[in-house]
Amino acid sequence: MRARKDDIQTCGYTIIHEDIVNHVSKKMLDDNIVMSLAEFFKVFSDPTRLNILHSLSISEMCVCDLAALLSMSQSAISHQLKVLRQSRLIKYRKDGRIVYYSLDDDHIRQVFAQGLAHVNE
Repeated sequence: MRARKDDIQTCGYTIIHEDIVNHVSKKMLDDNIVMSLAEFFKVFSDPTRLNILHSLSISEMCVCDLAALLSMSQSAISHQLKVLRQSRLIKYRKDGRIVYYSLDDDHIRQVFAQGLAHVNE
């Protein structure tokens, strides 16, 4: 159902608090930063990636272990790991032929913990 023109409420003022608008305007983020931040948070929108991040916040793991833990195929896990790696949320190390994954740094652990705290409020 479309809103009728007379149903739309508008402010009626050009600027209510010009000093606040000017102050905030000076602190606005660069468009490239906003786009990067949006991409960063978009990665957190997938339940499988969140399960992987949670698992890796507890322990370093290989693809086989993550696949067993999450009852998914290794190829599905590998695909999600690639997305997480490209977003610099996780890192890997090789030990012989086995590749182990872990969170890239403590910032990722903090972002995840803050999100979890928020939904558990």
